[in-house]
Amino acid sequence: MMRRVLLGLLCIAMSLQAEDVYATFTVEAEKSANLAFTASGIVKNVTIDIASVVKKGDVLATLENDDIRASLSIATTALSFAKKAYERQKKVEKLVDASRLDTYAYKYENAKAQVIYQQALLEKTILKAPFDGIIFDKLVEVGDVVSGAMIRTVLKMQSTKARKLIVSFDQKYWKVVKVGEVFEYRIDGDTKRYSGKITKIYPAADSKNRKMRAEVRTEGFLVGLFGEGMIKIPDVK
Repeated sequence: MMRRVLLGLLCIAMSLQAEDVYATFTVEAEKSANLAFTASGIVKNVTIDIASVVKKGDVLATLENDDIRASLSIATTALSFAKKAYERQKKVEKLVDASRLDTYAYKYENAKAQVIYQQALLEKTILKAPFDGIIFDKLVEVGDVVSGAMIRTVLKMQSTKARKLIVSFDQKYWKVVKVGEVFEYRIDGDTKRYSGKITKIYPAADSKNRKMRAEVRTEGFLVGLFGEGMIKIPDVK
């Protein structure tokens, strides 16, 4: 009888013992973007090359835009005169017909809209970095023709050091693996062991390979590297 009790307690203890979860992963950039012009034109300037480190807002490439700059200058001048005319009429609004004042107000508002429109057209000819990062592919040269109607990637960039591990594990552990648990791992070709915490678990399993995915933040590794490790599941108390 005592033996059966002991065996029962042992089975319960074993069932409460955590089982670490084996997982594989690939390294991806924390941020990644395929950049393209949304305007048509001839590439006038490319200020970067592959491996260039850029800051958010840096100009990466521009299209020929002298015609748009000229139109913006004309619109800016028209706005200046429209504003002065409206302000003059506004000073004597009690002495002029209301419809006359409305005409000047309309011209002033229209002139402001034209400046905004031409500025927007100009911005479309200038490709800027959307975040701090590094250029890892360049698909455009000075003189190339691009079309806003057929948008194509001209530059690819990614975050400089920030990386994420896309961790893949068997779906049967979907109730076990939680955000915040430690992932101990090794990069293929590197004997050093690393660790990090799971920051995100994808809300669906892949029906093709019966795997689930999670993310672990890290930095410094080359994008595309592969590795494996164990998700450390705490013992059930």
